[in-house]
Amino acid sequence: MTIAILADDTLKNEWLQHQFPESISFIWADSMSSLTMLDADAYVDLLFRNDPERNQHLARMLPKPVIVNAVEFTTEEIRHPFVRINGWPTLLQRSIAEIVLPASITENSIKEIFTALNWQYQLAPDVPGMITARVLAMIINEAYFTLGAEVSSREEIDTAMKLGTNYPMGPFEWSEKIGLQRVYALLQQLHLTDERYAPAPALKAAIQ
Repeated sequence: MTIAILADDTLKNEWLQHQFPESISFIWADSMSSLTMLDADAYVDLLFRNDPERNQHLARMLPKPVIVNAVEFTTEEIRHPFVRINGWPTLLQRSIAEIVLPASITENSIKEIFTALNWQYQLAPDVPGMITARVLAMIINEAYFTLGAEVSSREEIDTAMKLGTNYPMGPFEWSEKIGLQRVYALLQQLHLTDERYAPAPALKAAIQ
């Protein structure tokens, strides 16, 4: 099986943390145009942006599986039968991939790919943030509310979360790895339908 992937160095390194079988070949693209020119059994866009032009390029690869790193956008918003994967930095290297299937794609088609990759997956609801990203976004947002209220410092909050909850990273450390702009974009999307996800003023200030 040959899989063509568009990624930056960070996400490429995380992808390669997995012990993939030797029967799998990866072709790494450096642009959307080069990705569309490759002959592969499946295509992965880890630098996905939900814009019509990009989606049209990706749609050319259909009906072969097209997997996109679309954490905040639902398949309805994307308007193409692409498989969503949670490819936020630090989350892509997990032993279980979090994915969302569009209504027109059966699980058998994507199961074949992940079985070949020897990579477990978990189906998530077709909502912004899936499961893990929305939980992380809320934790990071609450940390910024706490920071804005001058309850504690960034370093102290990170230390408290690592020691008190056994998190691998504190919320501020995690937000730096993920990219605060990604977290903010997801919070904005979630806030459209749920007031609980209103971005903290300190978080807004941090990205300006």
